[in-house]
Amino acid sequence: MLPAPFITQMETILGDAYPDFAAALQEQPPVSIRTNPFKIPTGQPTASSPVPWCPDGWYLPERPVFTLDPLFHAGAYYVQEASSMFLHEALRQSVDFSQPLRVLDLCAAPGGKSTLLASMLGPDSLLVANEFVRQRIGVLRENLEKWGVPNIAVTSAGAEDFAPLGPWFDVVVADAPCSGEGLFRKDPDAVREWSPGHVDACALRQRTILAGAVEVLKPGGVLAYSTCTYNRKENEENAAWLTRMYDLEPLRLSVPTTWGIAETDGGYRFFPHRLRGEGFFISVFRKKEAPAGRSKNAPPAFRSLTPAAKTLLPELRAWLRAEADMRFFQTPAGDVLGLPASLETGYLALDAVLKNKWFGTRIGQFKGRDFVPDHALALSNEVSADLPGVGLNLKQALLYLKKENFDLPPGAPAKGWVLARHQGLNLGWLKALPARWNNYLPQERRIRMEIR
Repeated sequence: MLPAPFITQMETILGDAYPDFAAALQEQPPVSIRTNPFKIPTGQPTASSPVPWCPDGWYLPERPVFTLDPLFHAGAYYVQEASSMFLHEALRQSVDFSQPLRVLDLCAAPGGKSTLLASMLGPDSLLVANEFVRQRIGVLRENLEKWGVPNIAVTSAGAEDFAPLGPWFDVVVADAPCSGEGLFRKDPDAVREWSPGHVDACALRQRTILAGAVEVLKPGGVLAYSTCTYNRKENEENAAWLTRMYDLEPLRLSVPTTWGIAETDGGYRFFPHRLRGEGFFISVFRKKEAPAGRSKNAPPAFRSLTPAAKTLLPELRAWLRAEADMRFFQTPAGDVLGLPASLETGYLALDAVLKNKWFGTRIGQFKGRDFVPDHALALSNEVSADLPGVGLNLKQALLYLKKENFDLPPGAPAKGWVLARHQGLNLGWLKALPARWNNYLPQERRIRMEIR
């Protein structure tokens, strides 16, 4: 049952359309995914229909068991609510993606908008996916690993912690924590946790986050602010506060009326009775041109990463595609990281001001004379296509993902590191030995669900 103050609020916002809205909340929410253009650049998922505002977005006729789809584990797609995919269209109209960019996703976990941004950025752009809550970093890193892009940094910091960089980012996305009204038909807990006091607290917290976002945005840069809620305090009133407090110009977007998106005085609203999606709000701003504050110069070296020894470079490069322009570094624990060479200065600047950060792609570890490749390398778009691999059918792929035994297909490599693949996409590593093989899927990534 919806809280009475929420009903009153929505009757005020929607007027005569409120009964249609209330009826929509009783319907099953649509199921949508966004495909990974780096892994399946062509082709439409079976029996799907397109999300109009995102070229990689698709509605599915029903919700499958994603856990039992090997392509989900390979990073072929991300399960994302359709309304939130509108970020693609908002930024497409506002940002020149043909240029190298520095982009900050300020409230990134679990990774929906970060993976969307990664799909839009060129290889010389740097995506910083930040999540303040440390407990949510694991799922964010996992989803970005599956997406396979190397030009990323995952960080865990407050918005204010980026301030020493100065106006450094070309784009900042702030999908701020909110009261979650737009999730009511998907998440009963959101209904139980809602209250007018919670709305007020969220609105204040969002202003703190937005203040930090504006501080690190370059003049001429774009800020996208979004929530998954309906009330004006967290949406239009915060948008008005931004333009009142800072030199920001609201950007008006060109939105076809057939999409069902409602333009308001502060942004764009998504209602479930008007379109196939959940509740969502977005405003887009450009920071007015003004004398820029001084950005922090990058230091000459990382605080804890050391360049990999030159003697190791031939071995490391053999694992990557020939065109990959990577620099290799080792952590104090011995993990080898691959960082795009063109972005090293950006990584150095981040390293100087942030405590909790994870850069680039984990390549693996040297153990004695042997190199053990990392699971992230198997999922990376930079891994060499010439490495030995074995194609697994659906049953074999699921057994691999459950870390259970099965017989390899005839003709599988008899020894050494082998990429386990399903429908041409990498799932992870196995190591073939003369009489057996070992599964190197990380224990925390294995499927625990029964195969039906």
